[in-house]
Amino acid sequence: MLLIIIGALLLLASKTIDNPNLVFAKFASPIRKVAIVLIVLGVSSSTIKQIDAGEVGVQSVFGKVSDRTLSSGLNFTNPLASITVFDAKTQNYTMSAVHDEGDKEGDDAIRVLTADGLEVVVDLTVLYRILPSQAPTILKEIGPDYKDKVVRPITRTMIRDNAVYYDAVALYSLKRNEFQTRIYKDIESNFKKRGLVLEQLLIRNINLPNSVKQTIESKINAEQDAQKMQFVLLKEKQEAERKRVEAQGIADYQKILSTGLSDKQLQYESIIAQKEIAKSPNTKVIIMGNKSTPIILGNN
Repeated sequence: MLLIIIGALLLLASKTIDNPNLVFAKFASPIRKVAIVLIVLGVSSSTIKQIDAGEVGVQSVFGKVSDRTLSSGLNFTNPLASITVFDAKTQNYTMSAVHDEGDKEGDDAIRVLTADGLEVVVDLTVLYRILPSQAPTILKEIGPDYKDKVVRPITRTMIRDNAVYYDAVALYSLKRNEFQTRIYKDIESNFKKRGLVLEQLLIRNINLPNSVKQTIESKINAEQDAQKMQFVLLKEKQEAERKRVEAQGIADYQKILSTGLSDKQLQYESIIAQKEIAKSPNTKVIIMGNKSTPIILGNN
C-alpha cells in the first residue's frame, strides 16, 4: 500500500511539472515512469500474500471479516484488505510455580481448594491448536489474542471447578489420572465451541501443603516399619520351626538308638572303632574293657 501511495504522489507531481514553461518539465516523463513502476509493484505486493507453512490467513476489509481463509503459499487478495495470520500448528501454554518456566513470569501455578478444604498448587501444560476453518470466527468473536482470552481462563476455571470433588491426598496419588481425564473432557468441550482443539493436557506437578506432606511421610515410614516387623516375625517363626524340626529329629534318633540297637550290633561297632584306632601310627592308648574287649597298644 505504501508503494501505491508513493507512486500516486509521484504521478501527481509529474503532471504538475509537465509544463514547457517550467525548468523541471524535462523530469516529468522519468518521474511518471517511476511512479507507474511503483504503483504496479505496490498493487502486486498488495494483491499477492504469502502464508507460511503451518499458518492460515484471514482477510478483513474495513472491519468486515471474510469467511474465506488463506492457506499456506501464495494467495491473491484484495489490495485494500488487512491480513491477520494465525498459527495453525500445535501450541502449548504452561502455568508453573517456577519463575520463567511458564508463559507468564513469576508464580503462575493454579491454586485450588480440594474437598477437604486444603489448598493444592497445580502446574499444568496445555497442548492445543486452532481449527483452520474456524479462523475467521475466532478473529470475529475472540480476536488474535485467544490464548489469554480463552486458553488460560478456561483451563484455570475447569481445574478449580473439578478439584473440589477430590481430597488433597487422593488428588496427589490415587485419583490423579481420574482428575486429569475429567478436566480434559471439560476443557476439550469448551475449546471446541470456540474453534480450538485440545490435543493433550499435562499435569506436571501437584504440590501439597507441608502439613499434608509430613503426614504422608509419617504414614509411609509407619508402613515401612510395619513391613520390616512382619519380616522379622516371619524370620523368627521360620527359625523356631527349624529348631523344632531339628529337636524332633534328635529325639527320633535317640529313640531309634535306645530301642533299635542290639548287643551284638553294639559289639560290632566297638570292634570297628577299635580297629580304626589301632591303625593310627601314633596310638598310645590302652583300652580296658570287659573280657571280650581286647587291649590295644600303640606302636610307640
